[in-house]
Amino acid sequence: MANISVYIIAYNEEGKIQAALESVTWADEVILADSGSSDRTVEIAESLGARVVQIPFEGFGHLRNRAVEACSHQWIFSLDADERCTEQVRDEVRKITTDPDALDVYFVPRRNYFLGRWVRHSGWYPDYRQPQLFRKGSLRYKEDLVHEGFVTAARIGYLNHAIWQFPFQDLSEIVAKMQRYSSLGAERMARQGVKSSMRKALVHAVGAFVRVYVMKRGFLDGWAGFTIALGNFEGTFYRYAKLAVSQNRWNAPPVEADSE
Repeated sequence: MANISVYIIAYNEEGKIQAALESVTWADEVILADSGSSDRTVEIAESLGARVVQIPFEGFGHLRNRAVEACSHQWIFSLDADERCTEQVRDEVRKITTDPDALDVYFVPRRNYFLGRWVRHSGWYPDYRQPQLFRKGSLRYKEDLVHEGFVTAARIGYLNHAIWQFPFQDLSEIVAKMQRYSSLGAERMARQGVKSSMRKALVHAVGAFVRVYVMKRGFLDGWAGFTIALGNFEGTFYRYAKLAVSQNRWNAPPVEADSE
């Protein structure tokens, strides 16, 4: 049987990391790629037998590439702290990794549980992010700050069974993630030479809402679908708005201006 490494990236995930780690105890090696957590994330991981490697955060693409380098085995399975590997996925992964005719790279579907329901629309199912099962050396991630892509010359397959994702414990996590990702997104666009304005921020934000709520039928997911669409609106708006603010550098008002 082929040996399998699992890596999980984390930063201050003490509320989620135990369940994620316990779902992959079947792996031959579990690595926690931590970026200086100040809570109990590392302590919990080490208590469950994971090997912790510290990787300074320079973007998610860089983080994932360094995590892959830390893996010892031929096959690598990637899991995020808010994801859970099911028994069906475990069995499918084991079957693939022992098949001499297996492909080198596989996407894994995800089922998201949010606001008390399984989300079936809104672009959240089957919700492939990047390949999560692959042979070491068969792909690399683009060194993007956020929403990192990947490069591979291999044919890509798809697992039949889905892992579970619990993306947000409460609404405050949505706001915190929107703030962090919109800032990283604005920085990424700035590096790409993108120009922005407040008008462009609004147009893109409305488009993001319509795409999720209407085109991807988020309205069928009830309040969960509306909240997801609204979160996409806000994240998109602030990504472009933050870039616009950084590019305009509006001057302070003259001292003699009327304050009323």
